[in-house]
Amino acid sequence: MIHFNNIRWKNLLSTGNQFIEIQFDKSSTTLIIGDNGSGKSTVLDALTFGLFGKPFRKINKPQLVNSVNDGGLLVETEFSIGSKSYKVRRGIKKNIFEIYIDGKRLNQDAKSLDQQEYLEKTILKLNFKSFTQIVLLGSSSFVPFMQLKATDRRAIIEDLLDIQIFSVMNALLKIKVSENKEESLSNDVAKELSSGKIDTTVELINDLKKTKTNQIQKNQSDIEFNEEEIKKLNDAIEKLLDSISNDNTTKELSKLQSFQQGIERNILKAENEIEFYEENDTCSICNQDLSDDHKTKMISEQHGKMHEGRNALVTLSHKIDKVKTKLDIVTKSQFTITQQQNQVQAISQYINKLRQQITEIENREDDVDEKIKKLKELKEELKICNEKQEQLSFKKQLYETANVLLKDTGIKTRIVKQYLPIMNKLINKYLASMDFFVSFTLDEKFIEKIKSRHRDEFTYDSFSEGEKMRIDLALLFTWRTIAKMKNSVNTNLLLLDEVFDSSLDANGTEEFLKIINKLTGKQNVFIISHKSDLLCDKFNNTIKFEKHKNFSRIV
Repeated sequence: MIHFNNIRWKNLLSTGNQFIEIQFDKSSTTLIIGDNGSGKSTVLDALTFGLFGKPFRKINKPQLVNSVNDGGLLVETEFSIGSKSYKVRRGIKKNIFEIYIDGKRLNQDAKSLDQQEYLEKTILKLNFKSFTQIVLLGSSSFVPFMQLKATDRRAIIEDLLDIQIFSVMNALLKIKVSENKEESLSNDVAKELSSGKIDTTVELINDLKKTKTNQIQKNQSDIEFNEEEIKKLNDAIEKLLDSISNDNTTKELSKLQSFQQGIERNILKAENEIEFYEENDTCSICNQDLSDDHKTKMISEQHGKMHEGRNALVTLSHKIDKVKTKLDIVTKSQFTITQQQNQVQAISQYINKLRQQITEIENREDDVDEKIKKLKELKEELKICNEKQEQLSFKKQLYETANVLLKDTGIKTRIVKQYLPIMNKLINKYLASMDFFVSFTLDEKFIEKIKSRHRDEFTYDSFSEGEKMRIDLALLFTWRTIAKMKNSVNTNLLLLDEVFDSSLDANGTEEFLKIINKLTGKQNVFIISHKSDLLCDKFNNTIKFEKHKNFSRIV
């Protein structure tokens, strides 16, 4: 079990040069409160950055550094696993990544990437994605399972069961299939060349038994024929080269994609501006109050920019598609040119051999024995090509079988079917523990069926907000349990950032805490909420954040 002890940080986001520290195992339930922008959600970013090198929220890594102090970002996280104690120190400006085990620093010469892999795979035994499913749940990323589309529900389950790897494997399989196809084509060419050489050698042996004159005439005829073939191929190559000369499709595509990225950045900037004016009443630069008219005007302008940007993206996408189509044509032409050039080379080599044979015939006696030896070598080459073709055909069959297994309807569905009974059992167990006695079942498409004791059927939307909260909590803790089962992860810490604030009123607060205490047991639960008036006296411990001289601190 991973037992998180404490975390402290400085110069992170709105936190100044003085450490903010939170003791994780101090109380079973802790409420974190504060005004908007006071920094109460910073603990999420501090924890994920300290352990995984990236923030929980969608924040660029350089933006994590406090803009006033512009350096000295440092996060220290302490935890224990069994009898061993661990400490992870990570910083920006200057860059720091240190792991301590029982007070001793780990392998100081190892690369940061290697240390991160060791931290995730050997020590924690969970990655960022798993961590944000088991330990942290933030309002910005949390949507109740029952409010998701069926496809999104499936994606969550596949992620929990760690079967997205099969999608990666399927992508790699496509590469292998393509490589197999190319290798088969190349082998076919080699096989065809070997067969052609064998036929030529057999003919040569037979001809050598005749007169030199007949052989020379035969070779000269072959040379003329193949020279004509070379001429035809060169003409075709010249036409294709003319068709793609002065082609700047690649540069055009790069330019369009660069424009696309610029527009996307502008849209993101507009979204951030809208979010700022929607959530703030004070200017972040001058600290002066923002009027409603000004905020409305700015939001309207940014919406206009977003609309223009999205329209531009649609138009640009069509242009990019056209350029990509053109690029495909050019690529195919280039591939054809390469093939034809290879044919010219092969034929030229063949012509040279014919001419050499003529010279040899003219200058020496018949060498039938030598040609017979060569024929055996060619037959051996053809045999190798045939054996390779059998191997490639066998691989193709294996790839086709693997493709069937790796499809969404394949092995992933099998795994989901195995876990569905467990999931449904856990959901109903948690619902019963909350005194909510219904039969809740998810089918293979993750569509719910809810029945009462009297077999009356209900929908999720037909329940009250309090009942919906029970269902959401039951599902949340089911996924937490499944993730533990699948990833062998267990921890004392659960941190919820305003995920159920919308479901809570004065009457539902007590029930919510009762449920949390019942489902979490001896774990350490942190609730970040803006409903301090309803919750302050309901928790074992309360942590309040405030802004003091533009820096966050704990009161």
